[in-house]
Amino acid sequence: MLTHIVIRDLVIVSALELDFAAGMTALTGETGAGKSILIDALGLALGEKADTGMIRSGCERAEVSAGFDLAGCPEALAWLKEQALDDGDECLIRRVLVRGGRARAFINGTAAGSAQLRELGDLLVDIHGQHAHQSLLRPAAQRALLDGYGGLAGATAEVAEHYRKFKDLDERWRALTAARDERAARIDLLRFQVDELDGLALADGELDELDAEQRRLANLGSLQSTAAALVDLLYEGDTALRDQLGHAAGELEGLAGIDPQLAETRELIDSAVVQVGEAAANLRQYLDDLDMDPGRLAAVEERLGRIHDMARKYRILPEQLMETCAALREELDGLEQADQTLGSLGDERDTALAALLEQARMLSTARRDAAERLSATVTAAMQELGMGGGRFAVEVQTGDEHKVSASGLDNLTFVVTANPGQPPQPLAKVASGGELSRISLAIQVATAEVGRIPTLVFDEVDVGIGGGVAEIVGRLLRRLGGARQVLCVTHLPQVAAQAHHQLKVHKQAVDGQTFTEIQPLAAERRIDEIARMLGGTEITDTTRAHAEEMLNGAG
Repeated sequence: MLTHIVIRDLVIVSALELDFAAGMTALTGETGAGKSILIDALGLALGEKADTGMIRSGCERAEVSAGFDLAGCPEALAWLKEQALDDGDECLIRRVLVRGGRARAFINGTAAGSAQLRELGDLLVDIHGQHAHQSLLRPAAQRALLDGYGGLAGATAEVAEHYRKFKDLDERWRALTAARDERAARIDLLRFQVDELDGLALADGELDELDAEQRRLANLGSLQSTAAALVDLLYEGDTALRDQLGHAAGELEGLAGIDPQLAETRELIDSAVVQVGEAAANLRQYLDDLDMDPGRLAAVEERLGRIHDMARKYRILPEQLMETCAALREELDGLEQADQTLGSLGDERDTALAALLEQARMLSTARRDAAERLSATVTAAMQELGMGGGRFAVEVQTGDEHKVSASGLDNLTFVVTANPGQPPQPLAKVASGGELSRISLAIQVATAEVGRIPTLVFDEVDVGIGGGVAEIVGRLLRRLGGARQVLCVTHLPQVAAQAHHQLKVHKQAVDGQTFTEIQPLAAERRIDEIARMLGGTEITDTTRAHAEEMLNGAG
């Protein structure tokens, strides 16, 4: 609820600080005293359009700060947390107007936009009358109010969950369906590509083997001649290395008999003779194994040519051909299974839609029952509020099942006829601000226990009424104040006397400038104010006694 407001240099208010309590608070004062200033300031804090013309004459800036206790407003707490603007159960909104500059806004000390102020304001305060923040005129708010009144929160949440599940399946099904023709063309292409790559029959490691074989075959003559020459050099020639090493070993054998230190050298040469023999044997075997088929080179080069041509066709490296074939085959398998997936997904979608429609139909039935009860309750309250013959109704129109939404199948409209014989019209088209205020009051009283917004402001709900009806209005506002915080701007003592608290607006001129002050009234001063409202500027003992009697009988 609203706990306090601070106003600086706004219109004819120089400086004002007010604290607010729970229950009903009446705002009274002489005509033209500026009772609407408080509502205008509150509306400004809650995101209404900023106008530098509201800055007090002679000042460069105006400021409004409004504090709220959110302990009983979980929706506002959740919104602040979602926006990373939360600060416990307290909320401070500040709006600054600068002459010649842009307005600035802050929520709990953090800069915020006017759209954010309006979103938060819609959760904190509802102003009824000829001003803004009349949430009852919005279809979504009407639906939420009816669902709350009928105890349908669980049913509406279940419909929303069924709708979310259906929407998810429907979007997936539509995406697969829309891609069906494109998918068929893609499948044809993939099949051709996979067959083509499979036809290449490239084996794992084959490319490296072919490259090595091609190099060997292309250099066959050089390999043969060089290997044969090495065999002669090492083993078979007239001056073969083996023979020379053997001669050296024989010479060292004689010398080692003279000097044993040469024995190790002789052993090394003997080992070299053995290794040279083995090397020559390997070379002879290599020469025997060399493929002398001249057609083999052509076959290898033709195979390599096919592999490289295929790689160029797919714009990849030859070594990526097998990986690409596997990826294309995986995509092909997935697409070929898509039709089967589409069928099962369609079945799931149909099942989810059937469950959604069943829940939505049940919700529609429950809404129509709640609408009848709410219509009767509000209509009865309108008779008490001086709108004899007036009628209120909640029209529930169940729409096409193909247009089911997260809120169900229904379009809700609050309609009203203020006088007998007039056709009912949507609440938003009711011309008289006073009538709209009283109708809103009747609705709020009927739904006081289920209303979401903690603070309600009624601006001059007593326009055009008096006497006993005015007292009834006051009692209804007091009753509503038992469930939520109520601020009421009123001219009637019968209404003001029912309030738990009373604020007086007073305007005065000082040094050629006009100032408005708002002061809370204690018991004695409240009697004086009610007496003034009863008898005008001259307060007599009779009017004071009458005022005291009205206050004592309040509630």
